[in-house]
Amino acid sequence: MAKKAAKTQTKRSLVIVESPAKAKTIVKYLGRKYKMMASIGHLKDLPKSRFGVDIAKGFQPEYIVIKGKSKVLNEIKKAAKAAEQVFLAPDPDREGEAIAWHIAEELKPINPNIHRVLFNEITKKAVKEAVSSPGEINMDRVNAQQARRVLDRIVGYKISPLLWEKVRRGLSAGRVQSVALLIICQREKEVQAFVPEEYWSIDATLQGKIPPPFVARLVQQDNEALKIQNESEAQALTTQLQEATYTVSKVEKKERKRNPTPPFITSRMQQEAARKLHFTPKKTMMLAQQLYEGIDISGEGAVGLISYMRTDSVRISPDFQAESMTWISQKYGQDYVPESPNIYKSKKSAQEGHEAIRPTGLARDPDQIRNDLTNDQFLLYQLIWNRYIASQMRPALFDVTRVDISANNLGLRATGSVLKFPGFTIVYTEGKESSSEGGKEALDNEATLPVLAVGDVLSLQQLDPKQHFTQPPPRYNEALLIHDLEDKGIGRPSTYASIISTIQDRKYVEKREGRFYPTDLGDTVNDLLTENFPKVVNVEFTAQMEQALDEVEAGRTNWTESIRTFYDPFSKNFEKAQTQMRDVKREEQPTDLVCEKCQKPMVIKWGRFGRFLACSGYPECKNTKEFTEKEGKIEIIAKEIPTDTACKICGKAMMNKTGRFGRFLACSGYPDCKHTEPISLGVDCPEKECTGALTEKRSKRGKTFFACTNYPDCKFALWDRPVAKPCPQCQAPFMVEKYDRNKGTKIRCNDKNCGFVETES
Repeated sequence: MAKKAAKTQTKRSLVIVESPAKAKTIVKYLGRKYKMMASIGHLKDLPKSRFGVDIAKGFQPEYIVIKGKSKVLNEIKKAAKAAEQVFLAPDPDREGEAIAWHIAEELKPINPNIHRVLFNEITKKAVKEAVSSPGEINMDRVNAQQARRVLDRIVGYKISPLLWEKVRRGLSAGRVQSVALLIICQREKEVQAFVPEEYWSIDATLQGKIPPPFVARLVQQDNEALKIQNESEAQALTTQLQEATYTVSKVEKKERKRNPTPPFITSRMQQEAARKLHFTPKKTMMLAQQLYEGIDISGEGAVGLISYMRTDSVRISPDFQAESMTWISQKYGQDYVPESPNIYKSKKSAQEGHEAIRPTGLARDPDQIRNDLTNDQFLLYQLIWNRYIASQMRPALFDVTRVDISANNLGLRATGSVLKFPGFTIVYTEGKESSSEGGKEALDNEATLPVLAVGDVLSLQQLDPKQHFTQPPPRYNEALLIHDLEDKGIGRPSTYASIISTIQDRKYVEKREGRFYPTDLGDTVNDLLTENFPKVVNVEFTAQMEQALDEVEAGRTNWTESIRTFYDPFSKNFEKAQTQMRDVKREEQPTDLVCEKCQKPMVIKWGRFGRFLACSGYPECKNTKEFTEKEGKIEIIAKEIPTDTACKICGKAMMNKTGRFGRFLACSGYPDCKHTEPISLGVDCPEKECTGALTEKRSKRGKTFFACTNYPDCKFALWDRPVAKPCPQCQAPFMVEKYDRNKGTKIRCNDKNCGFVETES
């Protein structure tokens, strides 16, 4: 009997991405012939414990397997050995290309049949096309990433130890982040130096032959532009206007077109999400990554909802534009479809291989898939969807009327507009920095004017003179900072989120009421860096370096040459800084204040938490105080505040004091009486059989928390401040103040199962 022929088993192909979520979405499009694996980000990088760059050998980097990633790499190697071919599919940008290159270098000895595939969007069509026509690793893009990584390592490993020595341990410097800090500090100096100038406006409410009344503003005197500088000038002009005859001298009507804004690029998406949704750039990019990599949609499984979110191109594929025209016609009518597709111009440096950020399919209207998304995912997807749809529609049209009015030798002007055709505005309008309406901006703040003709005599109903003052330039928020970073050529869209997060994490800037303020530490570090590295911490020089990296990616510049351009001036500055940089840590700035304990002068020193006042008689006298400085004047912050509570031991008044671990009550009779008590917040400890109360404390790292006064017998603690009011929903004995970066401070129930949140009255 003949033996049956052995069944040949076809080897599967291996596809490697950087994210498990991305792998989950792609696998359903490729089927069983492909095995999916995720690298979970970079597998190799410069070592953390040493410099890792050989400057003498042309800035040669030393790459090692990242701690904790050996297991992942070994599993990938094992799968590659058994695979017919390997497809490397990390994100289509510099970091993704570097990930692919590092993996390829590890796999070549095992399986040289390696290909690079790029997904601008994760859809069945895009994935199939990419795998059917793979390419090779783009070494120019890899080298651009290497150059950036080495540049950042040079700055970090050279300057950071200097800051440790001269200011305090734990500080660090970054090539691009330091310039972002510089921009914020410069703006703060502008704000502080700003001197407001007074000016006045005068509005006249006028009535023509046909209602309604309308408002015109005084703009001219003797046919010259008018600037009213003070109240006396305003009063004199008001007197003239009260006695004048008002006549229409000119009526000008024209149609005004308002074009839609282009579809999102990364920076514009971050700005608009900050303005309209109050998302930080970091949060926006996290959500966009989720939408790109894939979301589980009912009936479909994991689906990539948007195209790649790191892009500076406003290009849209012609096929998708044609599909969009049909969709808009069916949804809104043919009147909203432009005669030819809207074409937007990208910046010269844009990578036209990428498209703008857009939905991957028009069948997935945000409202239709809302239940499949988290609230934040939905809000961002809706923003991207609306921006894209609007970008493909006709302009809005307005009838604009401008009326000039003579009042003897004075001239007034009124402007009005009427929306003639809404066009793209029925879907979306771009947010404005000055808007306080949370993104619901009016198209025009000009009123509708009555029918007026040249020669019409108008009657005066009211005059409204108002005093104004010029305003300083606004402090930066996320949207403004990203706009200026992009405008100045600092960083790239993919780096803005990490730049803004880093300068906050390092405590160089802090956010107050949505705006960035440099901290004492940030000001000091910025001063030291700009004094000692003027050619490096420099807006123009940093912008040139970004352009140099783009040249590397375009294949027009050698990557080590671009580093040399940076390193030569940097190394000279560094040698000088080692000996000439101010030793802030050991500086003592004299003041006019006198120590109340020993009568010696107080000096300003630098400590772990910033500047503080200390007695110059240290170590014999250890008196210290916190202070603020306004317009050069030092104001002491009281650490001891008298209370009405009497000491239980001696009867003297207790003082509210601030110590190393937070606030507490101490007897004013110290050192004769050393009695202390914790400050109760009026909230009893919720632990059963505990008789303690909750009090404010501070951790060793300076972070405030709230714990039981019976510690260590009772270890109950909270990060959120307790509020002495019961929950109206579940009757819990107290609630807590919860701070949310996007929504501010809310009072809510501490029981997560209850979920009650107090609404503002």
